[in-house]
Amino acid sequence: MQHIIHKAEDRGHANHGWLDTWHSFSFAGYYNPSKIHFGALRVINDDTIAPGMGFGTHPHDNMEIITIPLEGAVKHADSAGHEEVIGVNEVQVMTAGSGIQHSEFNASQSETLKLLQIWIFPDEKNLQPGYSQYRYSESEFHNQIKPVVGGRKVDAPLKIHQNTVISMGKFDAGQTVEYTFSDETNGLYTYLIEGEVEIDDKKLSRRDAIGIWETETIKLNISKDAHILFLEIPK
Repeated sequence: MQHIIHKAEDRGHANHGWLDTWHSFSFAGYYNPSKIHFGALRVINDDTIAPGMGFGTHPHDNMEIITIPLEGAVKHADSAGHEEVIGVNEVQVMTAGSGIQHSEFNASQSETLKLLQIWIFPDEKNLQPGYSQYRYSESEFHNQIKPVVGGRKVDAPLKIHQNTVISMGKFDAGQTVEYTFSDETNGLYTYLIEGEVEIDDKKLSRRDAIGIWETETIKLNISKDAHILFLEIPK
């Protein structure tokens, strides 16, 4: 088994006033040649957006974009005619494909928005742009790993065009959890949203991450109540 650890404090950081953002991989003004991507995983941005503020209309292409609100709600609009609000306990997927423009704003004029945005390279170029979102209940993730976004080999409520599985779980302290790969050639990027866990004798805290490959399973010991994001990605 091979691994790489990305500590929270080693991420790229920029505070623009209306946007306080942390980059797990090179993005915008942050460049680290050792953190360009993890296989097909290109971006994890951890954004805090001020009330009423956001990203104006801008283009994307040939990328699968996943948005996970952690606090507050996102107001989304795109050139394909979708106008939606995505809140806590929801996940959004947008296939940029051959090209799409969209905007993302904090839907509230008084509350802060916190979200994760993930970019994954698709396995085909110039696909038809697409959009979907899924609302889940807290109980679906209690002490279990549940796929939210599936790819070529795993069914899930949302779909992207890649041999990928994105799963989440919320675990009580003291639990031991095992993740089994859907494809042993994939890598697994485990991102700790909250809590403390131990994986392969490596201790992770809030917003730390570990990339693991060349194995079929990993075991997680939950030392503090934890919210965990699992991104199984072609390596």
